[in-house]
Amino acid sequence: MSVTTPARKRAPDKPHRDTIFLEDATVLEQEAFAGRQYRLRMLAPRCAAAAKPGCFVHLNCDVALPMRRPMSVMRASTADGWVECLYKVVGEGSRLLAQRRRGDRISLLGPIGRPFVPHAERPRMLLIGGGVGIPPMIFLAESLRADARARWQPLVLMGSEVPFPFAARPSAIALPAMPQGVSACMPLMEESNIPSRLASLQGYAGCYRGYVTDLARHWLETLDIKALAETEVFACGPTPMLKAAAHLAQEFGLPSQVSLEEFMACAVGGCAGCPVEIRTPEGPAMKRVCVDGPVFDGASVFPLN
Repeated sequence: MSVTTPARKRAPDKPHRDTIFLEDATVLEQEAFAGRQYRLRMLAPRCAAAAKPGCFVHLNCDVALPMRRPMSVMRASTADGWVECLYKVVGEGSRLLAQRRRGDRISLLGPIGRPFVPHAERPRMLLIGGGVGIPPMIFLAESLRADARARWQPLVLMGSEVPFPFAARPSAIALPAMPQGVSACMPLMEESNIPSRLASLQGYAGCYRGYVTDLARHWLETLDIKALAETEVFACGPTPMLKAAAHLAQEFGLPSQVSLEEFMACAVGGCAGCPVEIRTPEGPAMKRVCVDGPVFDGASVFPLN
């Protein structure tokens, strides 16, 4: 079943209207990884056709739990009609979601939110993902590779303090700007010819030993003025990581886009339960993460001063 409201003229200040679908999604795959992490693929054709990098879905994890849970979209296939999420079990909702099996139905609301917006004048895109903030970076990177309109040059840096939800391997894509010995990559990115590197404080083989934003700083320091003028930073992850990424971008004079994570009730702008303060030319303003975001200009959320 798919439910949508009748077509009507969209209010200019409510661009999310008529773009969010309610579907009875069918579980196609549910794969478990170390660290209580799961990859969930669901058949949801209308959401898959409309999803963009940075958007999320609001899932009903179990019939006994009325409150939905927001999950970032990691991948989507318009042709096959599926969307994929990566999540970590942290509470009752995600614990119940992890029990879902192939063929089960899940009520899905989505896609929701403002996505990342690439700019052709800045084709060097530094994508920084931390923990469960990795999925939007994967979606963004794959979307760039599929876009023949511009010559995108994405670099994906991922950080995690629990085992990565994939079997990392040494990269065959040379990146001279990386510190010596930092060779671990995500196979999915490698297979799409997208360079990636991993960071962790846990001492995983081939990973940069430190924060992923420190690895990003190392890479940015190798760029000349011309290359920096073509670079933009995109990030998703825990708030401290987002703040570090936004500040890093400002230090180098770069624009940045950050995807925020907040607790949500309705996720469609009605309850105003997920507001954050944003700096605007007119002064501070409260914006809803669900429909005004989740992607915001990094400097507006985390100004240096």
